Amino acid sequence: MFDLDMIKDVYTRMAKRIDATRTILDRPLTLTEKILYSHLYDGKPTESFSPGESYVEFSPDRVAMQDATAQMALLQFMMAGKDRVAVPSTVHCDHLIQAKESASIDLAQALDANGEVYNFLESVSNKYGLDFWKPGAGIIHQVVLENYAFPGGMMIGTDSHTVNAGGLGMVAIGVGGADAVDVMAGMPWELKFPKLIGVRLTGEMKGWTSAKDVILKVAGILTVKGGTGAIVEYFGPGVDKISCTGKGTICNMGAEIGATTSMFGYDDNMGKYLRATGRQEVADMADGMKGHLRADDEVLEDPELYYDQLIEIDLSMLEPHLNGPFTPDRATPLSRMAAEAEANDWPVKIEVGLIGSCTNSSYEDISRAASIAKQAVDKGLKTKAKFTITPGSEQVRYTIERDGFIDIFEQLGANVFANACGPCIGQWARAGADKEEKNTIVHSFNRNFAKRADGNPNTHAFVASPELVTALAIAGDLTFDPVKDTLINEKGDPVHLEPPTGFDLPRNGFAVKDLGYQAPVEDGSSIEVAINPESKRLELLTPFSPWDGQNITGMKLLIKAQGKCTTDHISMAGPWLKFRGHLDNISDNMLTGAMNIFNGQTNLVKNQMNGEYAPVPVTQRAYKGAGIPTIVVGDENYGEGSSREHAAMEPRHLGVRVVLVRSFARIHETNLKKQGMLALTFADRSDYEKIQEDDSFDFLDLDQFKPGQPLTLKITHLDGAVDEIKCNHSYNNSQIVWFKAGSALNLIRSQQS
Repeated sequence: MFDLDMIKDVYTRMAKRIDATRTILDRPLTLTEKILYSHLYDGKPTESFSPGESYVEFSPDRVAMQDATAQMALLQFMMAGKDRVAVPSTVHCDHLIQAKESASIDLAQALDANGEVYNFLESVSNKYGLDFWKPGAGIIHQVVLENYAFPGGMMIGTDSHTVNAGGLGMVAIGVGGADAVDVMAGMPWELKFPKLIGVRLTGEMKGWTSAKDVILKVAGILTVKGGTGAIVEYFGPGVDKISCTGKGTICNMGAEIGATTSMFGYDDNMGKYLRATGRQEVADMADGMKGHLRADDEVLEDPELYYDQLIEIDLSMLEPHLNGPFTPDRATPLSRMAAEAEANDWPVKIEVGLIGSCTNSSYEDISRAASIAKQAVDKGLKTKAKFTITPGSEQVRYTIERDGFIDIFEQLGANVFANACGPCIGQWARAGADKEEKNTIVHSFNRNFAKRADGNPNTHAFVASPELVTALAIAGDLTFDPVKDTLINEKGDPVHLEPPTGFDLPRNGFAVKDLGYQAPVEDGSSIEVAINPESKRLELLTPFSPWDGQNITGMKLLIKAQGKCTTDHISMAGPWLKFRGHLDNISDNMLTGAMNIFNGQTNLVKNQMNGEYAPVPVTQRAYKGAGIPTIVVGDENYGEGSSREHAAMEPRHLGVRVVLVRSFARIHETNLKKQGMLALTFADRSDYEKIQEDDSFDFLDLDQFKPGQPLTLKITHLDGAVDEIKCNHSYNNSQIVWFKAGSALNLIRSQQS
């Protein structure tokens, strides 16, 4: 049981703060409002905030970081001048383990290849008082759900899928490392007060439909940017039929709609899960204050009055879905997949089916998938596609092994990977991917951007529930519909797969020999965090330069990105994960995946100094060496996807001064601001079309930078023609101070001196 005293403190003050909020707002409250207003940095609520407009300072209860992002977050924290973290904080070693052979082999290789990084994270955790979860312990979001999440709490995490904790009624928000530093340093954490999207669930899921299909349906409705700046609250009579981990699955993939977070109100299924994972005291406290851990009855009765947008889904009518390829919001009901595949010329032969990941690796997920695998074994079927399983945590892995599920999967020929992220985040050494052949995979992960899983831009990845992925891997055919289709077994007989069955919690309880947890030493003051100056993996940071107070002039265009430009395009994962603690080395991947609109190619842009084309990082380093500032231009929802702050730090490090786009994804815009960048949007969206390859840019009024006032940018074209355009921004006074100081961290450090 972790941090019980902190949780007691949260619950002790929560009721009074909610009562105060009800008085100020003078109306019934949503769950979001209850949790946010009870976590204000200044304590008791004193004013009503405007959703989508007010910047508000909060005091989260905890911080969680995965190993890839923790490196840079902790390197920044080391510069903040603090002796110990101000709130409970954790580090989880899950991202750097490459999936290739099998769990034991891959883990051993990871310990060897990443030993330097793991030692760094362990020593920093000891020095500053963070909980450390060793390689093999599990995926950060599953470990948090099993050990740390609690109803009504508020946490931030340096991964966009931190929102998984919403399955336990928590406001859990993905952020960049600089935000984590704020909270670990005891500073207020700032967020634009979110709008509210309500999703009312009625009916009950049946047959092949699962919790995964709820979010696949929602993603199809809202698209990858429909949740930007909003918290999604699920409610209605249908939620009581969804397990706690099923709720986590729904919240987890909410990152793919751009939502700030998603969550459910507290119910009996959450209480059951808390008790099953050793948190009886938390469940008892939550049971005693249920009314504060859900929306008010009046809200539930008339939701259209309290939510900015309302979506209604009848679970009884919900079909299993497959989302993709190349975007997680392209939602196709299973019954329509055959027609869609034919119409779009998608490869229908499935090469690999992969289940697990942080969103679908619970005991319930694995047990339902195992029920399909058991049918296949019993009915004489084999998988026609390769099949892999990634358990979410050592606790889940040990328990499913005890209960015979792993044995069932292995009888079917499945390969069990380590308790880590692996293929989901591009850490998959897939044989033959380098050939870039057109092919199809199906998985229960969240993201399916081009090159995401295996580095092959021609891999068509489709997202589905673990049980449907299992059936499709057995069939080896994207058009197979287990609801109505049959398969031919080894004897030549037609076989029908019955709908999956499973258990939300193990009947004999969870079991584990070693969680993989390591507590920090009581006094870390004597610990020295040493970084080899010759290291290729780790590098101490140096502060970014403050703004000189002058208009930035003479900027050159580095790249005008066309279409989708995610954080994967800006700072790829996969083989680059090993450089997450070395800013200069990882900067060699900057914008290498972005499509240059002027030549239709990636990683090839024009150097205006010599007229030659070169890779983006090479060109930008040349500009930096010559002292020439640059600007990056992007399209819609720029920076969607992971919380990856390297996508903001790399341009800043290499000398890019401005990112000007049609619209931003929330986390990336904040990350740019934190690093002292100018994150701007076209006031007139059509001005995007005015940008030409050889343009130069001058600010005319940056020296008058203030909230709510657009900036004027002069664009000089190669032929001497000039355009002046207006650029909007969302900076408030505090964020402008970050820009002036050179970064938010610079400001924190100055306040400690």
